[in-house]
Amino acid sequence: MATVDAPARQLHLNVNILGGLGLHPGAWRWPAADPLSFLDVDSYVRAARTAERGLLDAVFLADSPGIVQNVADVPPYNGIEPTLLLTAIARETTHIGLIGTASTTYNEPYNIARRFLGLDVLSGGRVAWNAVTTYNAHSARNFGAGEPTRAQRYARGNEFVHVVRELWQGWRSDAVLADRATGRFADPDRIRPLRHEGAHFTVHGPLTLPGSPQGYPVIFQAGGGVEGRELAARFADAVFAAPEDLAAAGAATARLRAQAAAFGRDPQAIRVLPGLRTTVGGTEEEAWRRRDQLADLSDRSGELVTLAGRLGVPSTALDLDSPVPARLLRAAPPAGGGEAEERARRLAERGLTVRDLLSRGLGAGYFHVVGTPEQVADRIQLWFESRAVDGFNLMPDVLADGLPALVDEVVPVLRRRGLFRTEYRGSTLRAHYGLPLPGRHPATAITG
Repeated sequence: MATVDAPARQLHLNVNILGGLGLHPGAWRWPAADPLSFLDVDSYVRAARTAERGLLDAVFLADSPGIVQNVADVPPYNGIEPTLLLTAIARETTHIGLIGTASTTYNEPYNIARRFLGLDVLSGGRVAWNAVTTYNAHSARNFGAGEPTRAQRYARGNEFVHVVRELWQGWRSDAVLADRATGRFADPDRIRPLRHEGAHFTVHGPLTLPGSPQGYPVIFQAGGGVEGRELAARFADAVFAAPEDLAAAGAATARLRAQAAAFGRDPQAIRVLPGLRTTVGGTEEEAWRRRDQLADLSDRSGELVTLAGRLGVPSTALDLDSPVPARLLRAAPPAGGGEAEERARRLAERGLTVRDLLSRGLGAGYFHVVGTPEQVADRIQLWFESRAVDGFNLMPDVLADGLPALVDEVVPVLRRRGLFRTEYRGSTLRAHYGLPLPGRHPATAITG
């Protein structure tokens, strides 16, 4: 009997369309960029169309419910709420996935479940929810609350994600009959209330609409540390990670898959997609020149504040060309438990200068590759073929010309090497990621 070859493992690529501008703090001053892109829905739509032209899996929108940037120096990346932008993108695209971030700390499960499932239905099953536990004081003040502890945030976050996922499964796929002849629109026995009563939420349900062609949205998780990894292992279909190097990426992925197996899940059913900052040039010298030009356009105060927060030291005490003072590191509180915090502390204790720490992405938090299209493709291929990752959330320095460089110059290299798709083979985000349709709950009649 002839054997059937297993399908080749597929590289997955999303692109972060942060603020419509790009990841670099100097992107808004770059000649090809529009400084007001963060307010222009067409800039997001153009980026999504470019990503779809490259057959990328999805576009990704970060968010935080409060201003967390120094707006004297950079535009806010989170000006417009993600699901509003993704709804506009959904109407102007046909295949690209749509990933939006929403906090479990300052929202309610029913509203988030309804909003994201509604977008999933409108888009034909292309949506993912990036579930994050918000931890900055800027957001807390907008909701009349003190900043919760890490343990409190993740206790609430785990229950929140559980409730949302249960609400998404309230309608069975055969609940809607729409039978004109009998006059019967739906079978109430195939729609179940949730009746959840937990430590943080009491939610009855069900939602007001059935599921999409992919069942319900893909669940992303972007938190680090022990608690974040546990939440991801329990619930996530995909993880937006921030490892410092290939070895760290492999160890983190192995740990995540082992935890998922401990929860009774298929350990291979989670897509691990770390952030990858990119600066692409026609030559290596051109790429580094671009990086230096962008550095000259950016005020580094925002990066310094981010780095200082991760280290637990005052930003005013940091000098770009000196190491972080050892006395400040000794006096700082323990690292907060996230991957970025742990990495920052480890490298600072090695005596690297502040400038070196920032060059390693610690002001932004993601691995950075600078080079030609072939060099960028080499790095992607190395990490992917090592099985440390399943792909990347690409984060171009400037969206206006950095994303076209990825789509038109890097992706073709990956395609020639047999690593990336030549066509979309499905219409849903689960199909892009090679994820099965989620299971359904047994029917429970609605009462009362």
